[in-house]
Amino acid sequence: MSEVRQGPLAGVRVLELAGLAPGPFAGMMLADHGAEVLRVDRVKAVSDRPRTDVMDRGKRTIGLDLKAAEGVAAFKELARHADVVIEVFRPGVAERLGIGPDDLLAVNERLVYGRMTGWGQDGPLAPRAGHDIDYIAISGILSMLGRAGDKPTPPINILGDFAGGGLMLAYGVLLALFERERTGKGRVIDAAMVDGAAILFSMFYHAVQSGFWGPRGTNLLDTGAPQYDTYETADGRFVAVGALEPQFWDAMVTLMGLTDLPDRNDSSQWPALKARLAAEFRTRTRAEWEAIFEGSDACVSPVLSMDEAAAHPHNVARGSFTEVGDVRQPLPAPRLLGTPAPDLSPATRLTDLSGWGLSQEDADKLRDQGVLA
Repeated sequence: MSEVRQGPLAGVRVLELAGLAPGPFAGMMLADHGAEVLRVDRVKAVSDRPRTDVMDRGKRTIGLDLKAAEGVAAFKELARHADVVIEVFRPGVAERLGIGPDDLLAVNERLVYGRMTGWGQDGPLAPRAGHDIDYIAISGILSMLGRAGDKPTPPINILGDFAGGGLMLAYGVLLALFERERTGKGRVIDAAMVDGAAILFSMFYHAVQSGFWGPRGTNLLDTGAPQYDTYETADGRFVAVGALEPQFWDAMVTLMGLTDLPDRNDSSQWPALKARLAAEFRTRTRAEWEAIFEGSDACVSPVLSMDEAAAHPHNVARGSFTEVGDVRQPLPAPRLLGTPAPDLSPATRLTDLSGWGLSQEDADKLRDQGVLA
């Protein structure tokens, strides 16, 4: 039988079809809070070696040939005993395999069917290939990211894949599960990264249309302003400055010993003010600046590497990072105080599927046929 998990999502069963980035991230977010997530991969991709990818933590895994009729029948049986399916194919693929929403809701009307794509289930781009950079480009968001006079700069694949994709899908799953308590029926979720990326920028739509927010790299929060940027230190490292409010700015420049500065409220003076700050920050090492700003409200922080972040006193005090299978990783967020510690163990193969409706006899038969691993 499947193991008993703890947390607010304990008892929720999730079938996660293996995919890249946003799908596994959504599954991780659910597993982190107690959901029983069964990752379904290709038969040849599954072995007894634990999967140490952070996004696979707390899950179990099987291999299933969904191009075989027997594999599809087995998946339907798993779905009969599931609460959620996470599907990551291009539109129409799941239907052609026989595991689309209509196919699975026919065997389990309470099923929440989460569809994760870049372009969504409809629209002229729906059948096309794409990646995070394409989705945030079409959403309009990429045009806003970068320094003044330079080309748009994608923030790796955080905005589309993870914030606008996987996290939005996990949120949609929770909405549908909550609704199911009232209606008794599941729902299909169309989670598109192009939509998710766009809504993340809700704060800026009116500002752009009113003219308050100008071209990229010229505004308060996009490296245009001197009070919100990074600066190099004497040792080639960097500090992050977020001294937006006047009291924080005053604390910073006072500790730096700066006087007779250009008016920061006059954007025409921003280049000159940035030059003054840059020159001053280069006079000391990052560690020296950390000591100067220690205990203040100057809103100046060291730009830490990922290794340094794990050792920072604040993160250590909060226990923000842990090691699982020799892989350092962040603890689940957000924290739900008073809940049991989550199971973050690497994903391992699940051999006993009786708790998911497949008897040992049926499972052995599928393994003999090469349909199940």
